[in-house]
Amino acid sequence: MHNKLFTALVLSITFISCNNTMVFSDYTAIDNGQWTMDNALTFNFSELDSVQPHNMFINIRNDNTFQFNNLFLITELEYPDGNTTKDTLEYKMAKPSGEWLGKGFGSIKENKLWYQEKIVFRDTGVYKVNIVHAMRKNGDVDGIHILDGITDVGLEIEKSTQ
Repeated sequence: MHNKLFTALVLSITFISCNNTMVFSDYTAIDNGQWTMDNALTFNFSELDSVQPHNMFINIRNDNTFQFNNLFLITELEYPDGNTTKDTLEYKMAKPSGEWLGKGFGSIKENKLWYQEKIVFRDTGVYKVNIVHAMRKNGDVDGIHILDGITDVGLEIEKSTQ
């Protein structure tokens, strides 16, 4: 009786924890939680379904040393043929009260941020996504060279269910 119950429990957990829509997930740890402005993080992927639309997400893990309520990123999506799409993105990281958005216990919070919606990867070959931060203090022309508090940056690609 206990073996059947244990087996049923393990199978249930396995099915619940599987994400059938996830096709790519990768993270880069930021040394000492200090992301330098010239440190472009690169994610390469290939061999995705060329008909199915996909959603892309940038995942950011931050700790309490992150001093801002928003985050500006510059992204480049390079296609296998060399064409590139460049975007400047802004994401809210905290509520007006200062409470962090995102999920997680303790001082680390993870935010799953929309990047591209319903994109189809028609070309065969390697796609490349480059991400750099573009943070500046109000009134300053020069950017923040070292951004404290970002511990990891990730890229996830899921099959679109819509």
